[in-house]
Amino acid sequence: MRARHLALGVRFAAGGGREGWIRTILTAVGVALGVLLLLAAASIPHVLDARQQRGDARTAVEGAKPVARSAATLLYARTETSFRGDAITGALLRPDGPDAPAPPGVRELPHSGEMVVSPALEELLASPAGKLLRERLHFTTVGTIGQPGLTGPGELTYYAGSDTLSTAHGAHRLARFGVGTEPPPLNPMLLVTVVVAGVVLLMPVAIFIATAVRFGGERRDRRLAALRLVGADVPMVRWMAAGEALFGAVVGLLLGTAMFLALRQFVGSVTLWDVSVFPGDLTPLPALAALVAVAVPLCAVAVTLFALRGVAIEPLGVVRNNAGRRRRLWWRLPLPVAGIALLLLNGRVDRGNGVVDPYLIAGGAMLVLFGITLLLPWVVEAVVARLGGGPVPWQLATRRLQLGSGSAARAVSGITVAVAGAIALQLFFSAIQSDFMKVTGQDPSRAQLSLTLPSGDVATIRKMMARFRTTEGVRGVIATVEAYASRPGPVRKGEDFAPTTQVTVGDCPTLSELAHTGACKDGDVFIVRDSSGMVDDGYLFKTARPGAQVLFDRAPETEEPDAAPRLWTLPKSARTVDSRKAPSGEMAFGIFATPGALDTTVLDDPMAHAMVKTDPAVPDAAEYVRNTAARIDPQIRVITLQNLERDKQYDSVRTGLLVASTATLALIAASMLVTTLEQLRERRRLLSVLVAFGTRRATLGWSVLWQTAVPVVLGLALALAGGAGLGLALLSMAGKTTFDWSVVWPMAAAGAGLVLLVTLFSLPPLWRMMRPDGLRTE
Repeated sequence: MRARHLALGVRFAAGGGREGWIRTILTAVGVALGVLLLLAAASIPHVLDARQQRGDARTAVEGAKPVARSAATLLYARTETSFRGDAITGALLRPDGPDAPAPPGVRELPHSGEMVVSPALEELLASPAGKLLRERLHFTTVGTIGQPGLTGPGELTYYAGSDTLSTAHGAHRLARFGVGTEPPPLNPMLLVTVVVAGVVLLMPVAIFIATAVRFGGERRDRRLAALRLVGADVPMVRWMAAGEALFGAVVGLLLGTAMFLALRQFVGSVTLWDVSVFPGDLTPLPALAALVAVAVPLCAVAVTLFALRGVAIEPLGVVRNNAGRRRRLWWRLPLPVAGIALLLLNGRVDRGNGVVDPYLIAGGAMLVLFGITLLLPWVVEAVVARLGGGPVPWQLATRRLQLGSGSAARAVSGITVAVAGAIALQLFFSAIQSDFMKVTGQDPSRAQLSLTLPSGDVATIRKMMARFRTTEGVRGVIATVEAYASRPGPVRKGEDFAPTTQVTVGDCPTLSELAHTGACKDGDVFIVRDSSGMVDDGYLFKTARPGAQVLFDRAPETEEPDAAPRLWTLPKSARTVDSRKAPSGEMAFGIFATPGALDTTVLDDPMAHAMVKTDPAVPDAAEYVRNTAARIDPQIRVITLQNLERDKQYDSVRTGLLVASTATLALIAASMLVTTLEQLRERRRLLSVLVAFGTRRATLGWSVLWQTAVPVVLGLALALAGGAGLGLALLSMAGKTTFDWSVVWPMAAAGAGLVLLVTLFSLPPLWRMMRPDGLRTE
């Protein structure tokens, strides 16, 4: 019997004329926006899994033992750079034979001087903005990397051929690509963040769907009263109303699915917070898609039946606008309290350990946010009941809210929940971020870039130093050549090996950045003690003593049998000084020599390091430095010096939240606009009557604005309180007592700004509705 009544309601919705179809379309659009985001959320597991699989498939497999050279091997050296803040990854390849393996997505290995690039990198190189980058990647582009070799369509990566690559210069020999890896377990505190964020981002979606299925409720109930007049009983009309809502929800489900499939085709061209996704990756898990397909229609029926419990649909009218019973607080308040209690039941969670029950945390967060949703109508009703007096627009607005504040509260409930959840997450994030930040000890005020040359060729080292000093935008270079020296002679009693110390060669300005050298001239030598106390001075002086000889052959047994040992005598004038922390945060010690005192050609296996100070007046100074480094050797590592370093898992979670919150905010804006337009349509005849009786349009416009502003202000105030309570509960779980209250206000301001934007977009339809032809009826 109920199925028949539902089917009858579907027939009324489908054949209700122009008015019925407008109501159905508005409901369908509101539901479709929610379904769109739900399907996108259901696709996240597949997106992450697909990116992980493609990343594993292109990973170079080095193995525990060196790979023997054969026709099926190649040399591989990973390269990294960045361009104006965008990371660019790549690799140099040199095949050992015709059967050498190719990385996924690469049809043919590039020859020396050639490269294959990702489509995004190809587009960047071809654009005017990529001029500087073309100078750095000076290879000839001969092809593009296919989807199997990319984690996302916006990734900037390349493979280049090099005939100078060798294992002596940092390359590794490979027999294949691809390795199966398990991602590391997520940090407990980050897991809490992810679970709460999922609830925070999806709760507004559920609320908007529940709001959308109630569109046109007042007109529908008046029509149902006519059915009561011809003999329908109360349960029958309620199930008919549920049928109408079911029809709108099903149409919305189909429309949302169509929108998802259509927009998915364009997702590859969008990059948010450096994250891009292939259209094929955005595929919902079948179980989650089925859950959405079942839950949305059931939600429509359940919400409609629940809403009609407080409405008396009689044959001669609908009893809705009388005073009725006031909303009760006693059953609403325990919900958020129970949610906070559930969160605290999980126990203490910290970065290193702690058991996280995702269901317990998700349930607690849902209860808190759902409790805020239930408290909002009571707060709005309690406050507006005490409002009165004031200008005419204010009185029109407050009287309208006093007659029925439920629809106004529902319209802002989504933004209230979103702001409350965002406040809680920001409080939690601001408190735990210090646990995921590591102080590097680097000093970006003294140098901005650090470079390492993986080469023992002294001629290349000298060329590097000279070129960096003449690079555009470089104000200074701290360049050193480093090696090791040991005490000559046999190992003495009680020693396992000969004492060894570091040797650093650089000019006087460079050495003064690394040690307190005082007066310095070319030809000076210094014995530098570790002022941090990490290295014992007694051990240092076993090797570095004025007038003593040192040996530069770290492994004499590998030298030619007749080769003379490479010895050098420290001058007796060598001064002992204390070390100074380098801009890179490291503390150098050992033997410091100027080029006039020590010829770097006698050093064994030297390594070049440089720290570059750039000119802030040259915006692309860092790019010029990277270009110079690439011309010298593509394997030179260029690192930006920074005071703090963020944990990679923390960065991934933070990026994911930014992408998801951006999508959710877009949905909230669109859904609020649809809700506002529906409310204006419901009041179109009333507005037309007031205009026909001489009411100024500006007065009505201000009254509509106040009707929106009052619930918004109350909703944001409730969001501040509820979000702070949820945030404090999360902080208690993490054992945090200090937090930054300043992160609260931007969230509230963003919510208010979003409502203001939606209100401005709703003004043109409002002016069109305030016309006398709105009195026309069918």
